[in-house]
Amino acid sequence: MRSVTIGTELKTRCPDAVLGILQGKISVRPDDEAFLTLFNEKIEELSHVELSKANKREYIQSTRKAYKALGKEPNRYRSSAEAMCRRISKERGLYYINNIVDIVNYLSILTGYSMGIYDLKKIEGNIMWERAPEGTVYQGIGKDVLNIEYLPALFDDKGAFGNPTSDSTRTMVTNATEEFLLFFYTFNGGEEMDKLLPLAKELLETYADGKDFEVSILS
Repeated sequence: MRSVTIGTELKTRCPDAVLGILQGKISVRPDDEAFLTLFNEKIEELSHVELSKANKREYIQSTRKAYKALGKEPNRYRSSAEAMCRRISKERGLYYINNIVDIVNYLSILTGYSMGIYDLKKIEGNIMWERAPEGTVYQGIGKDVLNIEYLPALFDDKGAFGNPTSDSTRTMVTNATEEFLLFFYTFNGGEEMDKLLPLAKELLETYADGKDFEVSILS
């Protein structure tokens, strides 16, 4: 598995920060109908949650508290899990991207944990999860240049590429992706990682021909 460490400043400010990590090989394609049924059932269930309660889920709240501890305003820079749950509460649904991204989005709205999945071949060198320094920016997926200063971001030898709010285009999953690195971003000691990482593995095996998995929980 690719080497990943948690930076000192992030761990000092957020002592319960833990990464659930899954690495392996997959096949990117459109969603299977069976998965779409599963995904849409969860979206339908969450569409009945009042907007005012969309961010009250335990794991979303732990991420909001971590953002505050890191100096980032969680109402301006919402985690991806919170943003998706709010969108669903507004009855706007979610976009379908591909089987890989949609599996991750399903797991995220299922749990309330923000997640990231990246093309392993586009990551250069070892990885550090750390509080992004002042002035840090990158090109976000489907966004303009994104200000990620103070967010808990992943860095490789080329710079920042992912965080619980929005990922960069540099390491995004595309139709050409064959090897992936998946993260559960947690700030509560990694609750349920012993259950959720096997679930992620099962979904990727079933709906993305996943294989050669390696699993790690980093605290």
